[in-house]
Amino acid sequence: MISPNTSIQNIPRILPAYQKRLLKLGVKTLKDLFYHLPHRHNDFSKITPIGELKLNQTTTVQGQIISIKNTRTWKKRMFITEAFVEDRSGAIKAVWFNQPYLANTLKEGLTVSLSGKVSFDKNLYLSNPAYEKISPPPLGGAGGDFFLRHTGRLVPVYPETAGLTSRYLRYLISLFLPALAQLTDWLPLEVKKSQRLIDLPAALRQIHFPSSTRAAEQAKRRLAFEELFLLQTFVLTQRVKWQQKRAIKISFNERLIKDFVAKLPFKLTQAQRQAAWEILQDLAKPRPMNRLLEGDVGSGKTVVAAIAALEAARAGWQVALMAPTEILARQHFQTLNQLLSGHNLKVCFLSSSETKQNAKEAINKKSLLAKIKSGQINIVVGTHALIQQQVSFKNLALAIVDEQHRFGVMQRAALQKNITLLKDGLPEQVPHLLSMTATPIPRTLALTIYGDLELSLLNEMPKGRPAIITKIVPPTKRTAAYDFIRQEIKAGRQAFVICPRIELPEENNQDEIKAVKEEYRRLSQEVFPDLKLTMLHGKLKPVEKAKVMADFSAGRTDILVSTSVVEVGIDIPNATVMMIEGAERFGLAQLHQFRGRVGRGPHQSYCLLFTDSSSQTTQSRLKALVTCRNGFELAEKDLALRGPGQFFGTSQSGLPDLPMASLIDMILIKQARTEAAKILQQDPELKKYPLLKDKLKKFQTTIHLE
Repeated sequence: MISPNTSIQNIPRILPAYQKRLLKLGVKTLKDLFYHLPHRHNDFSKITPIGELKLNQTTTVQGQIISIKNTRTWKKRMFITEAFVEDRSGAIKAVWFNQPYLANTLKEGLTVSLSGKVSFDKNLYLSNPAYEKISPPPLGGAGGDFFLRHTGRLVPVYPETAGLTSRYLRYLISLFLPALAQLTDWLPLEVKKSQRLIDLPAALRQIHFPSSTRAAEQAKRRLAFEELFLLQTFVLTQRVKWQQKRAIKISFNERLIKDFVAKLPFKLTQAQRQAAWEILQDLAKPRPMNRLLEGDVGSGKTVVAAIAALEAARAGWQVALMAPTEILARQHFQTLNQLLSGHNLKVCFLSSSETKQNAKEAINKKSLLAKIKSGQINIVVGTHALIQQQVSFKNLALAIVDEQHRFGVMQRAALQKNITLLKDGLPEQVPHLLSMTATPIPRTLALTIYGDLELSLLNEMPKGRPAIITKIVPPTKRTAAYDFIRQEIKAGRQAFVICPRIELPEENNQDEIKAVKEEYRRLSQEVFPDLKLTMLHGKLKPVEKAKVMADFSAGRTDILVSTSVVEVGIDIPNATVMMIEGAERFGLAQLHQFRGRVGRGPHQSYCLLFTDSSSQTTQSRLKALVTCRNGFELAEKDLALRGPGQFFGTSQSGLPDLPMASLIDMILIKQARTEAAKILQQDPELKKYPLLKDKLKKFQTTIHLE
């Protein structure tokens, strides 16, 4: 018997070729198929007389085919099927591409229903419409025929892959609808009653085959609510667990911190002072800090982290700072050495390929690990290598994680687990945890995603830095832009060139590296043969990357051609130009990160967005970068333009499209959080809710919001 847990590979009605395509979409079981939710519904429920059609209207018409034929274009060798359909009010042409079989399927004289968008080319026409033959309903009414209709109703449109259309997915799901009754509805009954939510089987049935617009909205609300409810239950559970743990109290050393701040070569912003004070207050408590320091590019997160590290280290405890890349970790290592010089602290660097102690002193890995274990090292800066089994701290009291949207909830949990401290027979203690991110997230969204953390914002920039001038460069202005870059370099400045992002599987980025090599060759030989260029990409060995960056930092090279590896962790005060090829291929947040690599010195800096795209959407997005100076303002625009699914990257989050889209629905979020809090207040261990407890356990293995 087929059940929701049946593998699609064990369902005879799904052919092997379609099984492979379904697996590409992450559909492994029948339940996965039910949860492969449509990202929109086309409203083909209203039939419009042909004579009343308007340009760009999406609608349904019904009429008789008066002619149909296939033609073939000579250039593209593409089949075009053209049919003329008429009703009492008029006639319209319908056009399909590369579907020559339609000339045999839809014959002259047949009455059809067509649904699609009205386009214009000398006359109005329907572009690639969905079609159905109009025939009398079977005995007993519409019956199952309703589910197979692709016109004249609300029609779901799904995420697709090659050879797997929404039309086929609708057909496939309709075959197995009876199995919906076997699904267990895990949402607590009192929550469903309180929020007036429909049952799970009904919600899934209506999301795929809505009987009305209202039914579709009820289904969306139920399915979005359940995922948001799980997310809120998860973060609230994490918060409760974290608050039950014990940590080392690090008393506020007012004299030390005031002296440190007074000797800085710059003045702290008010936002930096506020964030540092919040962190120092947390460190003085017996429960572990769990705080997110969220700051714009160049807002000075590292100096705030340095204040916390100094407080802990001078009190006799160890500090660990973990970054996602070697470039960024090395940058933090250098910055901390500069900021904390004169405080008699030993700061070391640890990655899979390199070990150092203090600014430049080399040390072998075995010796360094022994010093960390014995407590001789005060502050350890590194990559994921810090949470390897062989790394053992004597008295770690503060862990700083520079996430840069690379570490998520589960990675933080792994870090916390790996560095739990048991000392002198005292109860289990965990280090205080400070997370940092340089990608601004709208506050409401951050409070939802990171509900288990306290939040500190650095929402103002250090004074005295000139604003970066951002320009969109169309193909006609490319030569002038190159001339401008040459002028900047002749004036003693330097420039970055970022090559366009290429959509590829993670395990295969060879094409991206080829693109960087080709751009480097073109620029160095054809555009800037008189200048010194160098190249940076992910496949270079760590030693090679370090040399490239050292040469660029020292001014021995003029232009650095790179992939997005320079997004974070590069601080070159002399670089004044950030040139981005194919700017439309990057998200606004990432473009803002690139822009933040310049403007770090006293010189006027520029960000040049090269694009060959003239689409209105592309221009709107890039203009947002031109007008927005503040990362938080830009994040709000990015969220409005693309939605949270694209803002975060749904594949990174572990959340399906529908609840991701609901992350901007603050009313629904608050309702989900309220219900989750009520359940946990009554039953913190969820003993009365075994279905919810089991669902939460599975949810924790998939969620990794970034």
